[in-house]
Amino acid sequence: MKILLLTNKLLNDKFCIEKLIRDKLDKNILLHVNENKIKLDETIDYDFIISFGYRFIVKKDIIEHFGKKIINCHISYLPYNRGSDPNLWSLLTDTPSGVTIHLLTEGLDEGDIIYQKIIKISDEETMTSSYEILIKSITELLLNNIDNLLYGNFTPIPQNHSNHTSFKLKDRPDFKIICPDSWNTKRKEVKRLYIENYIKI
Repeated sequence: MKILLLTNKLLNDKFCIEKLIRDKLDKNILLHVNENKIKLDETIDYDFIISFGYRFIVKKDIIEHFGKKIINCHISYLPYNRGSDPNLWSLLTDTPSGVTIHLLTEGLDEGDIIYQKIIKISDEETMTSSYEILIKSITELLLNNIDNLLYGNFTPIPQNHSNHTSFKLKDRPDFKIICPDSWNTKRKEVKRLYIENYIKI
């Protein structure tokens, strides 16, 4: 079996995603990494694709070719906080923090849910430390279920699209206002500043 891991260099270098997955796989399973845009002809030799922090949109022809053998790891408790900044928006909208592994589809983070978990995060954590908690949690969820994922031993559950939330990068409030200490600002301070500056009473 050959697996393609779609990720980004910063995430992979900091959290050793490739190494952790490789160490969990049987010796006869090959893992290759791609951090750039891909085309269908670059993927057809693979049996399974894992998207983890990938910065590009996966094309429709690739998604259709792989079907249930292409998954995405998203650091939100879907259907809440699809898209950009899920860690930030779960805080600002009082929706559950969590992680989800789902089938990758054309709709951004809209695929059927395979595994997910709510993650309790203290408001004393910073935006950086809470992000790290979520990345470690989604990595653990992936590694603990890697065999079931690769061999199709799961039953996907459709998302409840009626109560989803979704955000783009342009939706983010002014970063300098809500995060005066950048990503090292504590969550409770981010929430306070967001309410003071953006919520009309």
